[in-house]
Amino acid sequence: MSNTRLAHRYAKSIIDLSIERNQLQVVYADMKYLQAVCKASAEFRTLLASPIIKADKKEAIIKAVTSANVSELTNGFTKLLVTKGREGDLLEISNSFIAQYNEFKGIHTVKLTTAVEISEELKQSIQATASTANTTGSIELETIINPDLIGGFILEFDNKLVDASILRDLKDVKKQFLKNYYVSTMK
Repeated sequence: MSNTRLAHRYAKSIIDLSIERNQLQVVYADMKYLQAVCKASAEFRTLLASPIIKADKKEAIIKAVTSANVSELTNGFTKLLVTKGREGDLLEISNSFIAQYNEFKGIHTVKLTTAVEISEELKQSIQATASTANTTGSIELETIINPDLIGGFILEFDNKLVDASILRDLKDVKKQFLKNYYVSTMK
């Protein structure tokens, strides 16, 4: 179950602590790693959320998976999450941390969804164009591949959405046929 307020509070606390200890960049890299681990493994997320598995077993598994790749501060934080019974919220907490970090650093995320992989040159061009449109901070480009789009792209930036996909065009045509705009209503 999603608990954004809880995730926001835990993320805020680890951000404040990492700033206090001058380890913000290190903890940011750790949270990116934890986010990637959680997103890559549904089994890991299921294990974290399971009420059947004891806390000490969860702590040992988390330590085995992450201890070599994250800092001491982040290891202590994950141990705290297990102690408080909040390990199931690890993905949401790491997402919230990254969002708060980006806000703190003035980084804006541009999400580009395409049907196929795009070239590195095109990614850099899109990032440069977005950077000129945004004068208050830097840009981080996130690319997602969704073959259902058929072609075109979806661009999300600063709560704005540009949907130039073939899928949307086909849905619009379907909607026009269902409403039958071209035949006058007869009664």
